[in-house]
Amino acid sequence: MAPVHTAKKTENDQATSNLVHVDNPHLEKMKEDILYHFDIGTGTHDFPAMFGDVKFVCVGGSPSRMKAFAQYINGELALGDPNSDVANICAGTDRYAMYKVGPVLSISHGMGIPSISIMLHELIKLLYHSKCTNVTIIRIGTCGGIGLEPGSVVITSQSVDASFRPQFEQIILGKTVVRNTELDSELAREFFQCSKEINEFNTVIGNTMCTLDFYEGQARLDGAFCSYTEEEKMQYLKAAYDAGVRNIEMESSVFAAMCNISGLKAAVVCVTLLNRLEGDQISSSHEVLADYQQRPQKLVGFFIKKHLNKA
Repeated sequence: MAPVHTAKKTENDQATSNLVHVDNPHLEKMKEDILYHFDIGTGTHDFPAMFGDVKFVCVGGSPSRMKAFAQYINGELALGDPNSDVANICAGTDRYAMYKVGPVLSISHGMGIPSISIMLHELIKLLYHSKCTNVTIIRIGTCGGIGLEPGSVVITSQSVDASFRPQFEQIILGKTVVRNTELDSELAREFFQCSKEINEFNTVIGNTMCTLDFYEGQARLDGAFCSYTEEEKMQYLKAAYDAGVRNIEMESSVFAAMCNISGLKAAVVCVTLLNRLEGDQISSSHEVLADYQQRPQKLVGFFIKKHLNKA
């Protein structure tokens, strides 16, 4: 098996450990870095002026959800009317949406590993070019729970693959590269403490299984194809639970791996829309789902506000 790659700090790194790191010598040779999928570039935009004060980056799948989060944070930090419109910095493209409210950047990442990895490459370069320091990045999302009541919030301790291994595999130049997917344990405990202080919804810390698709990869019985029995499905999900998995989604592994390499303190905070031990289809009403989806936003907003009040 290929070695697991992790970000290692030496004594010489300590002075710059609060910076966002890139590991690409070719970037220094480029006259301009065009972040194509954001429709911005270092030759046309002043990154330090636009983003240099960013301390929190919140990412989630849906553009509308991340706009709503930006508006929510606008009100929570008393920076503006939460009902007022916020400008989309990526308005020149329909790939991603990006909103900035004070020191908080709110960005959509689409669905699945390929989509979020593209966004993360360009986001990490954006933070690097902007000379940002002490940045915390949080993925806010929805998921399927395992053994949890719908509406529970899961704070990820580590992301595991479909075989319950805490690693992310990628093929680079025809070779398998394996990267570590552990997340900051202290940060996870901070979020858990914030949830206890809010005291409005069930919250747990657990492993998150990251899969390559929504249907067969998550042992669903309701896809266009299914080659296993219901008994086999239940055996697999129970094995996942026994391995410490409490939820399933499709982005956390590459998110954790890339944040580790770049030195970003990172967390994944997702709400369960159903208990997969009881079914496959999401049947709750729109109103109930809307309430569930606000729970990670409320927790992350509380965390950000608490940190800024300490500053």
